[in-house]
Amino acid sequence: MPASSLLATLLAARTAVRGEHELSTLRPWSGNWRGLLLPLALLLVLVLEALVRLDWIPAHQLPAPSQVGQTLWWLAVGGELWGHIGVSLARVAAGFAIGAALAVLIGAWVGLSRRAESYLEPTFQALRAIPSLAWVPLLLLWLGIDETPKVVLIALGAFFPVYLALLAGIRNVDRKLVEVGRLHRLSGVALTRRILLPAALPSLFTGLRGALSLSWMFLVAAELIAATQGLGYLLSDGRETSRPDLVIAAILLLAVLGKLSDGLLKSIEVRALHWRDSFVGGEG
Repeated sequence: MPASSLLATLLAARTAVRGEHELSTLRPWSGNWRGLLLPLALLLVLVLEALVRLDWIPAHQLPAPSQVGQTLWWLAVGGELWGHIGVSLARVAAGFAIGAALAVLIGAWVGLSRRAESYLEPTFQALRAIPSLAWVPLLLLWLGIDETPKVVLIALGAFFPVYLALLAGIRNVDRKLVEVGRLHRLSGVALTRRILLPAALPSLFTGLRGALSLSWMFLVAAELIAATQGLGYLLSDGRETSRPDLVIAAILLLAVLGKLSDGLLKSIEVRALHWRDSFVGGEG
């Protein structure tokens, strides 16, 4: 081996060893930082509590964490909290299921048919640009003030992320996979069921998680305007009665329920896509 090649090999090996050593020294620090997140959060809560108690922050604008916790406790003990949570969960579940199911059916149809795309895609893109609150007066006029307009509004919010994600997933399927299916003389239904939809499944789950997040957002929009029960109603009630503790308690509940529902959907995604060998990110 020439001297220059040997020197280059030695330098490369030395650089690799040094890089691995530096990475190994950084890994404990990354673990330590993760361990500090909870103490830092508790410290922030204590500081906020002290600032409100000392009247450095007006309590009518930002209540003390202990007051928010007390509000949640009394709502839970009185049973009122569970009724609001149950109603909101039922609305989100119904709206998300209806919107996602329609999006899968129409998205698959548009993704598989260029004629359907030419007819429906421009209309859907125009409808997607309409703000959520713009639908509320029309839905109230058409459907009244009961549960139906709320569920329909949530379904509208859940529809478009799933529709767009599935459409993009189908259109991004490798053409070679389709050609292999045709070589094996798969019918159109079999080609869709065995190749196109499984290949588009990662995109579909991305759309489902985005739709679930929007479902919670549209829930608040629906309950703020026309509701007598639900977490959005708690937000409205807290605003009208000048109770910021109730408003923040409702916001925290929405955050917790949104995170739990997303975690449930993510666990389903992991099980459904266990066959996928994809990059999961580094440790940094």
